[in-house]
Amino acid sequence: MFLLENIEPDKIFTPEDFADEHKMIADTVADFVENEIVPNIEELDKQKEGLMRSMLEKAGELGLLSADVPEEYEGDEMGKIASAIIAENVSAGGSFAVSHGAHTGIGSLPIILFGTEEQKRKYLPGLATGKLVAAYALTEPMAGSDALGARTKAVLSEDGKYYILNGEKIFITNAGFADVFITYAKIDGEKFTAFIVDRDTPGFSVGAEEKKLGIKGSSTCSLIFEDAKVPVENVLGEIGKGHVIAFNILNIGRYKLGAGAVGSSKAALAVAAKYALERQQFGLPLAKFGMIKNKIAQVAAKTYASESLLYRMVGEIEEVLEDETDGKEIGAAIEDYAIECSIAKVHASETLDYAVDECVQIHGGYGYTQEFPAERFYRDARINRIFEGTNEVNRLIIPGTLLRRGMKGQLPLLQAAQALAAEVTSLRAKMPTGDEAPLEIEFDMVDRAKKLFLMVGGTAAQKYMQKIVKEQEIIEIMANMAIEIYAMESALLRAKKALDNNPENAETKVELALAYVYDAFPKLDAWAKQALAYMFEAGDMLRTNLSIAKRLAKYQPVNLIGIRRKIAAKVLDAGKYVV
Repeated sequence: MFLLENIEPDKIFTPEDFADEHKMIADTVADFVENEIVPNIEELDKQKEGLMRSMLEKAGELGLLSADVPEEYEGDEMGKIASAIIAENVSAGGSFAVSHGAHTGIGSLPIILFGTEEQKRKYLPGLATGKLVAAYALTEPMAGSDALGARTKAVLSEDGKYYILNGEKIFITNAGFADVFITYAKIDGEKFTAFIVDRDTPGFSVGAEEKKLGIKGSSTCSLIFEDAKVPVENVLGEIGKGHVIAFNILNIGRYKLGAGAVGSSKAALAVAAKYALERQQFGLPLAKFGMIKNKIAQVAAKTYASESLLYRMVGEIEEVLEDETDGKEIGAAIEDYAIECSIAKVHASETLDYAVDECVQIHGGYGYTQEFPAERFYRDARINRIFEGTNEVNRLIIPGTLLRRGMKGQLPLLQAAQALAAEVTSLRAKMPTGDEAPLEIEFDMVDRAKKLFLMVGGTAAQKYMQKIVKEQEIIEIMANMAIEIYAMESALLRAKKALDNNPENAETKVELALAYVYDAFPKLDAWAKQALAYMFEAGDMLRTNLSIAKRLAKYQPVNLIGIRRKIAAKVLDAGKYVV
């Protein structure tokens, strides 16, 4: 609905709304990472025998593995906001964050949400404390993003006590030392079903460690099932409904990955700022040069937008789940946020790639050496655009889900597009006069961006109908527009909420929001023109639609250089990301 209606700033959750408990959790995780993980990070990256496992057990002792586990199974049940805060702050631990995320997220959550009472009592206490370590096994040699194309097969044994699994899974995080594996197979080659597989299962084995570009400390192996005997009581969820578990768990994994990417972007910014202040060239610190300030400010603005949209979404999910205890209902509620989960994953992972790239660039030649952390940041970040469904697949999910819900009448998307057609002639951009309220112009820009999306999306839906799945370039443009709209609006709502509630501390948030919006808004114009030029033959229809798009995309630039200089000065003064 964020594309179809406006929301009041006081309705969204922001990091400024963290409770004291949330802040304490963040501090606990940060202290653990600084004191336990960072001193061991080189040994972790060398995969020192038993070290990663022992670090997970220490995290378990502090309650950092049990945020999502119900209290009756020795968990802390802290809520989704706390869980996201842990994911964000543990990200400074490099490869440890990958192992931690695989264990607490996609590894444990399937049992938390879809396990039977017996399965929960058997596995969750150990998973909550770190005595057991979990892994998630979905990907196969011929089935990556196309998860339902899996070839691993399960057949019921003659005595009815076991399912006999045959097949292979690849790129499985934590595989080298995990005790519990959530995996998927097709019963009788047809019914896609989830299973809990114990490490000591007869016929089950783990392959050699993969040699990877980054996240070297995390274990990544293949799994081999050769007549593996999995007890029938280890079927997870309903037979033939494995996709329900797989896709809902991936949604959660996506926003948790987004949280981790936000934390890593902040870490990269801090390292870049510190180096820029220390490194001298031409008799001056790098921090004094305009192009370096510009890099610092842009990383900060993009990180601010990622952080804002992430906690806006997680806050909504927490509110929706407040009274939910049934796993299926929780899964269904989170599925309603599938689009936002994909947006969080894509936006935050691409922000992180931008941040680590500029971090290396600010370091110059030193950034390419292992003497400085920029090199490791750069390598470790790259996987995030592949994990939890590639960013290309997530871009397909965003418009695909929107259009599917619109066609089913679950979302008044097509009605909104039709209504827009009746009002296009009266649409005009608000131009600054000096009398407008703070951020009024920018909220008008976002409102018109939504109309521009509806124009492009409505035209595409009407022109291609069900065949739109073959028009991936148009789908990508629609996804990019939706992502930027959600990011711009989230940044502005957070800044406006700060202005309304705490104006003396709102200045930096406003600057960050403005820096982001005026960088992102022109992109929508370019994307819309690309789409319209493809969908209409040259002639009157194209000229008419381009004219409408021009009105919707009109804006008056602000002094972006000046705003970025202010942001950079504050980041450099603090030596880290500031809001």
